[in-house]
Amino acid sequence: MTELKNDTLLRAFLRQPVERTPVWIMRQAGRYLPEYREIRAKAGSFMNLCTNPELACEVTMQPLRRFKLDAAILFSDILTIPDAMGLGLYFEEGEGPKFKTPLRTESSIKKLAVPDPEDSLRYVTDAVRTIRKELDGSVPLIGFSGSPWTLATYMVEGGSSKDFKTIKGMAFENPAMLHHLLDTNAKAVTEYLNAQIKAGAQAAMIFDTWGGVLSTEMYQSFSLQYMQQIVDGLIREHEGRKVPVILFTKNGGQWLDAIADTGCDAAGCDWTITLAEARAKVADKIALQGNIDPCILYAKPERIREEVQKTLSSYGPAKSGHVFNLGHGIHPGVNPDNLGVLIDSVHELSPALHK
Repeated sequence: MTELKNDTLLRAFLRQPVERTPVWIMRQAGRYLPEYREIRAKAGSFMNLCTNPELACEVTMQPLRRFKLDAAILFSDILTIPDAMGLGLYFEEGEGPKFKTPLRTESSIKKLAVPDPEDSLRYVTDAVRTIRKELDGSVPLIGFSGSPWTLATYMVEGGSSKDFKTIKGMAFENPAMLHHLLDTNAKAVTEYLNAQIKAGAQAAMIFDTWGGVLSTEMYQSFSLQYMQQIVDGLIREHEGRKVPVILFTKNGGQWLDAIADTGCDAAGCDWTITLAEARAKVADKIALQGNIDPCILYAKPERIREEVQKTLSSYGPAKSGHVFNLGHGIHPGVNPDNLGVLIDSVHELSPALHK
C-alpha cells in the first residue's frame, strides 16, 4: 500500500482534525480545460475517453497538474451502469446522453441484470487501478456512481428530461415496477462502487442529480431508501483506512437531516442552502461538502475571494467536517485561472478557522 502524502480530504470527511479545509471540484476534469478539449478531440468521442483506462487516467490527472487540489476523482460517466445493462448509451452533440432502448414496459425492466463490474465495466476498474498508480499516493482518489433514482430517470425517459413525466407517471401508476427497477439499480451501484473501492478508490460518492425534482414523500420512497440500501452494502474500510461515503442530492437541502441518518459520512450541499443551515440540520453527525455557486467563477478574482471567505465563514470555526466544493459541476465556459483563484483562496483563508 502506497503511503498517502495528503490525506486532508479523507480526514475531513471523517470529521477528524485538519489544519485547513480541503478542496476539490465537481467535474474538475472537463471541458473548461484546453488540455481536456485537446485529448477529447483526439479520442474522437466522449465514450472513447471513458472506456480507455489510459486516457481516463490522463484526463483525471490534468487538473491536478494545474491546481493544488486535495483529491482526484475518477473520470467516467454516471450512465456506465445502464449502458452495461444493454440500453445502448450514446451522445448527441448539444443534446446530452440518450439510450437506444429506454425502459417503458414491465417485461423490459424485469429482464435487467446487474452487470459484473469486472466484466462489462472492467474499463472503469482498470481506470481506477491506473489512476492510483499514477497518483503514487499524492492525494486520494474518489470513485462515484449515479444514484438509483437518477440512473432510472435516464433509463426510463431515454435521456435528459425537463419534466420527468414518464418516470413520474410510472411512480404514480405502477410504483411496484419502478421499485423493481430501483432495487436492481441499487444492487448494481453497490457492486460497482465496491469494485471501485477494491480497485483503489479511497472514497465513494453517489450523485443524486435529480432527487430534488421529487416531493418529500416520493424522495423518501424512490430515492433515499435506495441510497440507504447502497450505504448499508458498501465496503467501509479498505487498505487499512476507512472509506468515506458521500451522498449528494441536488436541490435536496431540505432533506439533509434524513440524509445524515443513512449512515453516510458526508453530504453534498448546493447553493440553495447555507452551510450554517446545513450544519444545523445534520447536527454535526456528518461532514458537509460544498457549496459555492459555480457561476462565481465568472466573476473577478476579488469577488471570488470574497465568496470563498463567505462560504468558509458560513460553515464556521471547526477542527474539521467541511470539504470545500462547488454546489454543482464546474461550467464548461469558465476561465481555468478563476478556478485557480478559488482554490488558492481556500488554502489561504481556511487555516484561520481550524485553529
